[in-house]
Amino acid sequence: MNTVKGPAIFLAQFAGDEAPFNNLENIARWAAELGYKGVQIPTWDARLFDLKRAAESKTYCDEVRGILSRHRLALTELSTHLQGQLVAVHPAYDIAFDGFAPQSVKGNPRARQAWAVEQLQFAAKASANLGLRAHATFSGALAWPYMYPWPQRPAGLVETAFDELSARWKPILNAFDAAGVDLCFEIHPGEDLHDGVTFEMFLERTGNHPRCNIVFDPSHFVLQQLDYLEYLDFYHQRIKMFHVKDAEFRPTGRQGVYGGYQPWINRAGRFRSPGDGQVDFTGIFSKLTQYSFDGWAVLEWECCIKSAEQGAAEGAPFIAHHIIQAASSTFDDFAKSGADHAANRRMLGLT
Repeated sequence: MNTVKGPAIFLAQFAGDEAPFNNLENIARWAAELGYKGVQIPTWDARLFDLKRAAESKTYCDEVRGILSRHRLALTELSTHLQGQLVAVHPAYDIAFDGFAPQSVKGNPRARQAWAVEQLQFAAKASANLGLRAHATFSGALAWPYMYPWPQRPAGLVETAFDELSARWKPILNAFDAAGVDLCFEIHPGEDLHDGVTFEMFLERTGNHPRCNIVFDPSHFVLQQLDYLEYLDFYHQRIKMFHVKDAEFRPTGRQGVYGGYQPWINRAGRFRSPGDGQVDFTGIFSKLTQYSFDGWAVLEWECCIKSAEQGAAEGAPFIAHHIIQAASSTFDDFAKSGADHAANRRMLGLT
């Protein structure tokens, strides 16, 4: 068994224009002072990171690692969640998701998709240059507007969507394979890959690609009412990344899973700071250790009640408390009697 690494923190929710969140040096110092041992970097935020430069320059990558090393931090992974979303966008979401794209491709879905694919290819090379083993992203979505089958979905609609989705991602998966890096999709509502069944549909269409893997985030399963502990039993071999994020689901006679179009604070299902929700993190860390997960426990902080600063400060000790030091021996070794093949046969009466 392996001991889960951590604590680490995803910087996306904290980057800003004011110190200490305005550049990599400052935010690294802040994270280290809170007790984090690693950071996960969002590649779309130029205040923290230059993705194209990292893909083209090992010298720049050495500089990034040097900044983190000064603060005794490891780089856990890079993230292209926003760019990955743009690999596949249903026209209903064109205007909304244009906000993730540079000005040069806004209003041009074909150019926007090409830009997103290029970003993922940069991410494969940058991850390799940084010596990373895994990368986080979103799958995007073509079928999501048709999640609820009313009106009845035409036969073959979902299959066509997943055929196209896998066709778009297979060259990217191949690029990550060439770089020696696992591409991990965060299983997330709003993405076509939002549970186990949809991941399997996609995985099959990629030919069970060895680089097609998962970012495990239990908060999204609480909101779907999916058994996230059994999910680990089913997919632990494909889970290469872990986001520590909490959530709660408290349905009423007026509202359930769909949330009634309410803001997060008024939804039956909502994200909470770790320890404030319903996620069984003791069970999760136990299963991850049991299955020899050798990645990082990374805080992805999102909460509709608690401040980001308090959530980050509480996150490092929360993760550290839950990390299990994997056993190196069996607890009943003290009673070991010693045996050999002949003795075993005698014990079974096989003389």
